[in-house]
Amino acid sequence: MKHTVLIVEDEREIANAIAIYLENQGYDVLKAENGKKGLQLLAEHSVSLAIVDVMMPVMDGITMIMKVRESYDLPIIVLSAKSEDIDKITGLNIGADDYVTKPFVPMELIARVQAQIRRYYRYQKHQEETFHGYRVGGLELHTDTKNFFVDGEIVRLTPLEMQIMELFMKHPNVVFSSEQIYESIWKEEAISTETVMVHIRNLREKIEINPKEPRYIKVVWGIGYKLEKS
Repeated sequence: MKHTVLIVEDEREIANAIAIYLENQGYDVLKAENGKKGLQLLAEHSVSLAIVDVMMPVMDGITMIMKVRESYDLPIIVLSAKSEDIDKITGLNIGADDYVTKPFVPMELIARVQAQIRRYYRYQKHQEETFHGYRVGGLELHTDTKNFFVDGEIVRLTPLEMQIMELFMKHPNVVFSSEQIYESIWKEEAISTETVMVHIRNLREKIEINPKEPRYIKVVWGIGYKLEKS
């Protein structure tokens, strides 16, 4: 598998030098001169790792990394002239995986890139091999451990909420009426479906960023609910 590395660096000479070393090692390279352009390239390409400078115009590296971590989990190496410990700690705390200070030895940076990509994809492979459950967008339901995650963060669900989510995640984009949900989960004829509405409301409070404008559990008016798979 050929990996793509994104370099976000406003000093063209440095970006070009890093790119040459990476390309010599067999990597594809994308370059951006600021964080805003870097985010745009991330959205348009499949990127294995990002090298991000801290001090840049338009959008600095710290802001970019925080925005990246809202949607992506790829490895990030911070590249900066700042060598104080507090700057390293800040970079790592906001989501970076490694920190390299300027001036740097190019082959050391390449070694760090290789190590981060190797570690990340080994972890991903392990996760895939050991994962039992369902994934829809940023939602993960582990059927063996009964753990539920939203964007990587564990969310505590009641047993009934877990069963409702499992029903939805087994059948993304399928519309279920309240009666179908009730009879599937409670295993009895649906006389009243008000309890389903209560559980759906509670689930939205737990899994949606804005429960009033849900990303996942959508109402199909006059029919029922579905878990939308974007």
